[in-house]
Amino acid sequence: MALKVAVNGYGTIGKRVADAIHLQKDMTLVGVAKTRPGFEGRRAVEKGFKLFVAGDGTKEEFERAGISVAGNLLDLLQQSDVVIDATPEKVGAANKPVYDEAKIAAVWQGGEKASVAEHSFNALANYPECFGAKKVRVVSCNTTGLARAASVLRRDFGVQHWEATLVRRAADPGETKRGPINGILPTMSLPSHHGPDVRTIFPDLPIATTAVVVPTTLMHVHVNHVRLARPPSDGGKVLEAFRSTPRFVLFRGSDHLEGTPQVIEWARDLGRPRNDVMENVLWEEGLKLDGEDLYFFQAIHQESIVVPENVDVLRAMFQLESDPLKSIERTDHALGIARVAT
Repeated sequence: MALKVAVNGYGTIGKRVADAIHLQKDMTLVGVAKTRPGFEGRRAVEKGFKLFVAGDGTKEEFERAGISVAGNLLDLLQQSDVVIDATPEKVGAANKPVYDEAKIAAVWQGGEKASVAEHSFNALANYPECFGAKKVRVVSCNTTGLARAASVLRRDFGVQHWEATLVRRAADPGETKRGPINGILPTMSLPSHHGPDVRTIFPDLPIATTAVVVPTTLMHVHVNHVRLARPPSDGGKVLEAFRSTPRFVLFRGSDHLEGTPQVIEWARDLGRPRNDVMENVLWEEGLKLDGEDLYFFQAIHQESIVVPENVDVLRAMFQLESDPLKSIERTDHALGIARVAT
């Protein structure tokens, strides 16, 4: 019997998660919910997804826009085993009493505080800890990228100390009202919130983060300096550790991918839906080991990196698969991101 999944919110993350759930053989997308009509809701109906009205939206408002709806959010929840909340930041936390009253398991996104759920989740990092949980939070895009990298480095080499500077894109491509247009904005909270968020998964990880916002809509870039506890003899062993782990893609100098514009073009050329890059992106020439000090860059696609995690978390919560690597393999195969050759 396939797991019946609802997605509340059908924007940047929600529409990608809905597509991903629809592709899984052990899951069924019951429907998606939106508060206001628009092109995304219209597209959901065109794709055959049942659309439900959430929040203070009304059926009449959708019908005036020529978009048919199947009911309201409570109707959707009553037909589902679990809801993935992909609503805007803070809205998800406000929805918690609704999910509690409906007695439904729930997944939130990283824009909500960790306290909204029993666990924070990353498939490579703590899948077993979320086995059988009823309320889980998938961490943010930047935290997902850091947690994946930490899973590799902790396991193979140990971490004495980690400093990361996050060069953050200012907005998603469709967010026309956000900036800066011409500027670099330091995040004045020092250290930034990303390090503590990683520690919701790895409580003992000695990581400190800072962040700046730059005028681009493509990807984030992390600048990492990690002091390893058990450094290998050369950086090639670190590259191989990343390369052999799912959800990492490494580029060579001969690929001529100099930065994030070429990475997005690479995704376009692969025919990725929406140009999505769900893996951590590393450059072989952008990694250097100097004694116990490891330096490396990684790029993170904000719109899509958390999508496969939203699938794997369901298998953990409902005990559909006990082995995280097997769940990852199933998810990635369905999404077309399994072991991309470069």
